[in-house]
Amino acid sequence: MAKSTKTKRMMIIGLDLGDRTSDYSVLDEQGSIVEEGRLATTQAGLSRRFGALPRARIAMEVGTHSPWVSRLLKDLGHEVLVANARKLRLIFENRRKTDRVDARLLARLARFDPVLLASLEHRSESVAADLAVIRARDALVRVRTQLVNHVRGAVKSSGSRVARCSTETFPKNAAAHVPDSLRQALAPVLGVIEQVSTKIGELDEHVERLAAQKYPETQLVEAVPSIGALTALTFVLTLQQPDRFANSRAVGAYLGLVPARSQSGASDPQLRITKEGDMYLRRLLVQAAQRILRRSGPDCDMRRFGMRLMERGGKNAKKRAVVAVARKLAVVMHSLWSSGEVFEPLRQASLESSSITLSGAAA
Repeated sequence: MAKSTKTKRMMIIGLDLGDRTSDYSVLDEQGSIVEEGRLATTQAGLSRRFGALPRARIAMEVGTHSPWVSRLLKDLGHEVLVANARKLRLIFENRRKTDRVDARLLARLARFDPVLLASLEHRSESVAADLAVIRARDALVRVRTQLVNHVRGAVKSSGSRVARCSTETFPKNAAAHVPDSLRQALAPVLGVIEQVSTKIGELDEHVERLAAQKYPETQLVEAVPSIGALTALTFVLTLQQPDRFANSRAVGAYLGLVPARSQSGASDPQLRITKEGDMYLRRLLVQAAQRILRRSGPDCDMRRFGMRLMERGGKNAKKRAVVAVARKLAVVMHSLWSSGEVFEPLRQASLESSSITLSGAAA
């Protein structure tokens, strides 16, 4: 008679990451807590505790430390689930919330049904480093905007006004309007604005090199009107792989550009967009949509689509059109990236024209 063998069940571990220390909770196959503890949130501390363990399922919330921690634990041979914090109201709305309780809940969710964690996949270290260039540029742009607004406000409060101009030429133009009483206070600020603009220009050149040399697929999406190297590279680095999505329409939902839903029975109110996903990429797409819908915007299917929406009128017609065009931009960019097709500005218009011609000939 053959000997029966028991399959060893995988341990389930909940890990609540903290800035300096992290709590963990270990469950056995019956769901009983077999160990709890605290360790230093360092590579040495995590390797020391989890390096010698057999393959385990480790669940943690997404956060500042989750990218490098998840990579480290995967290298140690474990299955890692990075929980989407937006989906875990059970944890962040808990009235008895502590680090240890959070670790227990993460472990129990991972044991019961990992799908409930809406697990995220962190980018590779190389992609994260390239994306950090874009994030650094965005930080400098926001700092420059704040400094420009400070100078404009100070000059306006003195009875003068700085004429409208580009941010690159702002220090020179503003210097001519700064009153003598404020010159000593604002001269250093104008100097910093000039230095920040120089650094932003250097990062712009770096982004263009990255897009052209390391991510040539960005050339496909750069053909879309109002999409430059910055938006194209951000799009590719954020989505990482075009085959992550079942179809191109799913990208709009992934970037939070579709309306939220709260349907119950006969009630199905019209809600605002979800604004989930990457906020910075969504902002870039909205800015591109605004450029397309300007009076001087390029003639293309997306502009005609947006203009038709605006013609319907209504209180928020322009805003709705901008969001709709931004969503269509995301869909078109993903479609070009995944198919390798060349962008045609008036493809839809050509198809409609051909259809009308054929129907007329048939009549």
